[in-house]
Amino acid sequence: MTLPLAIIPGVTGGWELLLILALVLLLFGPKRLPEIAEAMGKSIRKFKSATQSATDEVKREIDDAARAAKSEPGPEHRDEHRDERRDEYRDERREERRDDEPRP
Repeated sequence: MTLPLAIIPGVTGGWELLLILALVLLLFGPKRLPEIAEAMGKSIRKFKSATQSATDEVKREIDDAARAAKSEPGPEHRDEHRDERRDEYRDERREERRDDEPRP
């Protein structure tokens, strides 16, 4: 069984990995290695959890936006009286402007 060495860039063999593990053992000692491994495991789990929650939130927002777009009325459901009200408003404005103009 070989270890996946693609995790560490530039490491091509098992001897390099063994050398790194020996250096870590010398630096931190045998009592601290389990603590360090546990802390790294917790950090990785926390990172994965945060990544997953961010992904879920983005998907939820996309789904909500898609649902909102489907529920909005299309052009065939527009207010049929809107054009009439707009025309009435224009006519009222025109009348007001005519009233404000000086008469000869």
